[in-house]
Amino acid sequence: MTFHTQQSLSGFIASDPQQSVTENGDTRFYVRVGQPHFRREGGGFTPLEPSFHDLVAYRATAERALTRFAKGDSFVAEGYVRTFQVEREGKVVEREEFVAKKIGHDLARTNYEVDRARRSAPSEELNAPAAHMVMRRAPLLPQAHSAALGT
Repeated sequence: MTFHTQQSLSGFIASDPQQSVTENGDTRFYVRVGQPHFRREGGGFTPLEPSFHDLVAYRATAERALTRFAKGDSFVAEGYVRTFQVEREGKVVEREEFVAKKIGHDLARTNYEVDRARRSAPSEELNAPAAHMVMRRAPLLPQAHSAALGT
């Protein structure tokens, strides 16, 4: 069997999350995200200005993202880029946004604890309301290692 792959996007949440509702009544999650960029120089990397982009999610993914993400969080998302046209000052302009079908915190840059006390069967978990799946941020560790991984 072949791998199912999609585009991915990683970075940081650059704006406060916004909730809206589509014409179909679906929940919509919207944030501006930043992607850090670096230039390789000598034996190291020089940070450059980040680029900023739009990220959206819909339905259950949006509802869960609204309860779990805040400005400044690092994330990894799977989905696709949607290109569309909007009219600005009488001109048609092409825009694009990343549509996240899946999104989570970036384990390489986030310390957190997962509460599995109410763990259910995988099929039940997919249909569970977001409030039943608890994740809370742990305080940042002063060391450059992860307490969850024991490294």
